[in-house]
Amino acid sequence: MPKYDYRCHTCDDSFELMRPMSQSSEPATCPQGHEGARRLLSAFASVSNATPGADPVSSWTGSDTPSGGCCGGVCGGHAH
Repeated sequence: MPKYDYRCHTCDDSFELMRPMSQSSEPATCPQGHEGARRLLSAFASVSNATPGADPVSSWTGSDTPSGGCCGGVCGGHAH
């Protein structure tokens, strides 16, 4: 089950909750018991060896992907 970040508008507390994706946008109750906390937009890091400014999809060759990657290693017509 994924974790989502929330912030309470009453006490300004930020917290994480594990919930089903179907409930991710529903208001939550903060640890202090206040109702109506809203989900925050989370940022994530992405690591790439592509040339800066290049389109990551068109520059991918699939040759550097370890076995078991996307689709069990068979994306792009490459069987691993």
